[in-house]
Amino acid sequence: MNSHDPILRAASAASAEAVLPPASSAPSSAGRLTLAPIDAQLSFKNQAYTRLKNLIVSMDVYRNHEDIRLDERKLASDFGVSRTPVREALAQLEREGFVRSVPRRGIYVVRKTKREVIEMITAWAALEGMAARLATATASEDEIAGLRRMFTTFQGGVVEAKLDEYSEVNIEFHQTIIRMSHNRVLTDMAENLFTHMRMIRRKTIGEMDRADKSIHDHMNIIEALESRDAARAEELTREHALGLAEHVSRYADYLD
Repeated sequence: MNSHDPILRAASAASAEAVLPPASSAPSSAGRLTLAPIDAQLSFKNQAYTRLKNLIVSMDVYRNHEDIRLDERKLASDFGVSRTPVREALAQLEREGFVRSVPRRGIYVVRKTKREVIEMITAWAALEGMAARLATATASEDEIAGLRRMFTTFQGGVVEAKLDEYSEVNIEFHQTIIRMSHNRVLTDMAENLFTHMRMIRRKTIGEMDRADKSIHDHMNIIEALESRDAARAEELTREHALGLAEHVSRYADYLD
């Protein structure tokens, strides 16, 4: 195991904290809470989950037609932990639809079908549209201005020349609209859905001049937010997302 690995350092700190006595001995009198020791294994699992999820999101899942298999033993070795937290992290990722377990074959990264992708985008369109409507009432002037500042480096028709950079800004734009709703339930519902969406957005942004149309749509959405026009902000945001669903339906044959 590598003692310099971040998982090991954090887990070691968690383990040490779990066994240290409290600053003052807790009396055994009634009325005092009795706390169970912190389970350092939870720290291993949570960190393994985060790192695995980030790894999957960073993969070009829809550009690679090969099955992507995850080796549980190798992952545990690379992370410097036992296989148990890795197995638990993979189980959670399977519940969230990022990996699938194939009996006698192993764990594979999930590549969504065209129908599944369209359904996810449609659900996202409803959530983001409502987030935009709420943002017209809840977002600060600085938050809205921040959306416009995201695109200052892409003025003058340079989107195609900076496509990878624009792809990341495009993703951040949509995540920010969700956060600007200041609605915790909506934000939580959108979180894992958008992680799936992130992978397909990265693939499609460079197709059929979508980047140029995307920045035009974004400017219109920002103007609606600036004017606090709830109905228009919702409509523009929803239709922008549904435009992606239409594009996938017509052109994303690689998903079948």
